[in-house]
Amino acid sequence: MLHPIRRARQQQLRHLKNQSLMSALQDTDGSCITSMRPDGRNRCFPPMETLAMFVAQVLDTDHSCQKAVNDAAIRRQANGLIPCSTATGAYCRARKRMPLSLASGLAKWTGSRMSAGIPRAWHWRGRPVRLVDGTAVSLPDTQPNQSLYPQSSNQKPGLGFPLCRLVGLMCLGSGAVLDVALGKMKGKHADERSLLRTLLPNLKAGDVLLGDALFGTYFLLCDLQSRQVDAVFEQHGARRRSTDFTLGQSLGERDHLVVLSKPKIRPDWMTEEDYDHAPETLTIRELHAGGKLLITTLLCPKKVPKSALKALYHNRWQVELDFRNLKVTLGMDRLRCRSPEMAEKEIWVYLLAYNLIRQAMVQAAVLAKVVPRQLSFKHSLQVMQAGRSYKRQELAPAEALELYVLIAQRQIGKRPGRIEPRAVKRRSKPYPMLTKPRKIAIEEIRRNGHPKKLK
Repeated sequence: MLHPIRRARQQQLRHLKNQSLMSALQDTDGSCITSMRPDGRNRCFPPMETLAMFVAQVLDTDHSCQKAVNDAAIRRQANGLIPCSTATGAYCRARKRMPLSLASGLAKWTGSRMSAGIPRAWHWRGRPVRLVDGTAVSLPDTQPNQSLYPQSSNQKPGLGFPLCRLVGLMCLGSGAVLDVALGKMKGKHADERSLLRTLLPNLKAGDVLLGDALFGTYFLLCDLQSRQVDAVFEQHGARRRSTDFTLGQSLGERDHLVVLSKPKIRPDWMTEEDYDHAPETLTIRELHAGGKLLITTLLCPKKVPKSALKALYHNRWQVELDFRNLKVTLGMDRLRCRSPEMAEKEIWVYLLAYNLIRQAMVQAAVLAKVVPRQLSFKHSLQVMQAGRSYKRQELAPAEALELYVLIAQRQIGKRPGRIEPRAVKRRSKPYPMLTKPRKIAIEEIRRNGHPKKLK
């Protein structure tokens, strides 16, 4: 919070402006933005204007294109410009022309700059921690979407929705999305481990990768070790059942070092050359902490005690909350674009909007001298939406600082060990389930009328 005494408040603001974080988040010469801006003739909706409207569209509670165009017309009229038409055709065509690299490049750029500029104290024991996990989003049921992202095999044709798998790489300190990989929900090389391998170039020497039991495989650990990246995963279910702490080099109670041997069978995704260059053995650390069986390449118990690893793995749940903020708070769970190309753009625009909210939270956290994970994402979103709807224009630096103060006022509660049932209490409407394609059901209603009317 800002100090009530004027001199102390001015010193606090100078400290905020002098933070390396602020200079890292600002592109003074605009070289990065300029390099991403595509060439083209002047239009009513140029690419950067279209992207700004797209971001505002996904942040709004009303995600319709009509609302985005109405806002643009009112904004132009308020600024003394000729208002554009309220028809959505020009804006929809502008979204199709907008290159995918513009949204994806800016989303990755904001995430990397944010992560690189945060204070060292926000890292884990001075080391950046990257969270990895997977999720899925549904697309509209159109033939192009079904062709590229087929629905679940458990659903009958015409009843399910196309599903797109996402594997995301998040920054634990700032909460930013660094990169995501997209793929199908089924098929060869479409699993989460395969998608994670495409994200490994984002990791740097000294990083710590934190994930669940799905990622604790021999070859992934070898790959991370070759990049000088340490890993902390939960032990895989098959090996969990055969773990014996009486074997290997004991480091303490239920804590030891074990030597793994290279699998005899080469995975189908791996080339012969990569398989031959993989080490024959790999030493890892197994420990039981916090009710979990963990594996890690952090082998020294003096440098990294068991209590530190227990606290670190407890933070793995943050990636689940990040996906919840994206899918529930922002509404990315159900995409609205009817083609795979536009759906991919929509995903990256959501990620860019998410990073922009996170950027405001990071600056508010610096101002309040807390960590961003202590601030409420939904509250931050509401404050930014209210500020935008009230001003209807770009905020001045002083006004932005006032918004950061408001964002920092709302901190989330500390609820260690919270347990909630994965069930809903409120019942849905008493309508029967649609068990046949919609077109067939409509034709039957036209011929026979509704089969059953609710009283």
